[in-house]
Amino acid sequence: MRKEDCLFCKILNGDIPSTTVYEDESFQAILDVSPAARGHVLILPKNHAADLFELPEEDASKIMILAKKIAGALKTAYHCDGINILQNNGEAAGQTVFHFHVHVIPRFKDDAVDIEWEKGQLPEDPTEIADEIKANL
Repeated sequence: MRKEDCLFCKILNGDIPSTTVYEDESFQAILDVSPAARGHVLILPKNHAADLFELPEEDASKIMILAKKIAGALKTAYHCDGINILQNNGEAAGQTVFHFHVHVIPRFKDDAVDIEWEKGQLPEDPTEIADEIKANL
């Protein structure tokens, strides 16, 4: 199922051009049009899900296997020093297109890609935090 007003659904429908690096019955992987680095790939599920919480579990597990496959291809093609595999959920987390997608970004020592955050500190006794999470699993 696709959503008519979704940018990525339009790409998947062929209404907006893209450059495909991989495709199967469930996913299409394309080059990002605003790449963080050469070879920056987006993996799109063919069925619309706004975010991780709408994504079927079967697709969630399959997409990581595909991300690993694409990461391996990027490492071989570009001899990169590392790979970022990123996925944002919600505007506060940096999601700008509300169709679940995974970024696979080749990284090089001293490149200009900036994916960092200010590091906090775990409380001396993190049990309360762990209990809050466990109560909702």
